[in-house]
Amino acid sequence: MFGTFSFRGGVHPPHKKSQTASKPIIELAAPAKVIIPLSQHIGAPAKPTVKKGDEVKIGQVLGEAGGFVSAQIHSSVSGKVVNVAPHPHPLGKDVLSVEIENNGNDETVEFEPLESWESASRTDIIKKIAESGIVGKGGATFPSHVKLSPPEDKPIDTLILNGAECEPYLTADHRLMLEKTEGILEGTRIVQQVLGAKSTWIGIEDNKPDAVAAVSEKLSEPRYQGMSVAKLRTKYPQGGEKQLIQAITGREVPSGGLPMHVGCVVHNIGTVYAIWEAITRGIPLYRRVVTVTGPSVGKPANFLVRIGTPIQFILDTCEVDMQTTKKLIMGGPMMGLAQSDPSAPVIKSTSGILAYDKIYPGIRSHACINCGNCVRACPAGLVPSALGKYVDKERYEDAEEWNVLDCIECGSCAFVCPSKINLVHFMKLGKYHVMAARKAASAK
Repeated sequence: MFGTFSFRGGVHPPHKKSQTASKPIIELAAPAKVIIPLSQHIGAPAKPTVKKGDEVKIGQVLGEAGGFVSAQIHSSVSGKVVNVAPHPHPLGKDVLSVEIENNGNDETVEFEPLESWESASRTDIIKKIAESGIVGKGGATFPSHVKLSPPEDKPIDTLILNGAECEPYLTADHRLMLEKTEGILEGTRIVQQVLGAKSTWIGIEDNKPDAVAAVSEKLSEPRYQGMSVAKLRTKYPQGGEKQLIQAITGREVPSGGLPMHVGCVVHNIGTVYAIWEAITRGIPLYRRVVTVTGPSVGKPANFLVRIGTPIQFILDTCEVDMQTTKKLIMGGPMMGLAQSDPSAPVIKSTSGILAYDKIYPGIRSHACINCGNCVRACPAGLVPSALGKYVDKERYEDAEEWNVLDCIECGSCAFVCPSKINLVHFMKLGKYHVMAARKAASAK
């Protein structure tokens, strides 16, 4: 551990983690019915392998990966498939999903771990990870087997684990680091072996001293040689891939580039724990830890939740009064998505469910005063004020030239804007139009 690391830009929203930071992870009972979307990852949706009337078990494949950049989908309960049809998804649209009526027996397929992974080939380990449907659990949902397969001309020398959990309210990763320390570090060893990384850093923000202490103590064991804790200065969005790389290594990912272009790979600590479960226990990704909290939550908690569990089932368990609840967010308050339908299910990227008993009335925006606050706050080194103006005037080519595609949509610019301009909206709109123009051009 060498001091406290940080990156340029960023903001300091209130932490709001005290409700659940000290609450151990509890396994949530399975609901009577789960709805499991076949699209829970970046890339092509999975192709259904079951039909209405089929009997399934926990861990059974419900959807085969629809391409290289895709992921398998597994059942989280045992029971009968009652429907394969579009259903509301947390991203705000209807997605083809498998609806399963839980028989309560918790029957599982035979889980098959990878024997002696230390001597297993890189190909076999990556294949097992792909078969287990593991994706990035930090929110991006990039299929893990793809991230672990960089081109031969892009050697990886540094592995970085994201334990920052910089979003307010969320404590799922914090609790994992305290309660599943060995599993996380063993998963890190597996990833380290696959990548051939010479150095490994575990980035943890300094507002989690107990997690820093727990991981550091475990790292004293000889088998974890080459791993170090990077104590990160608490600042949002410290958990962004490019921000972690800059803070820990000093390297800067080029515009339009990926971490592999500077010899790095970044994984969330929940992802490497899932990899450890898949490799050593044969358990596919059918459950995850979710923080349930917020002003209108009667019983805040960190739950181990089965994928496909309806949001409403979790809210009922936590005694959330839906009559007084004004807003639901899946994820954190900075980058999470507001939910209009509580029948939408938990998916692989669901890190939190926040419930608020009030919402602020619409805040009127004013003209930009060119104060520069958004420029100082932007962790990607952009000029959000200029980008917002270009998009507002539909000057998308100018927005592309000013690197709108490098925006990570963290919301730091809008957070500090005194004119209350919804800059994130303009960034998203600009990226949409730029990508649409590129797609149209390539189709000609």
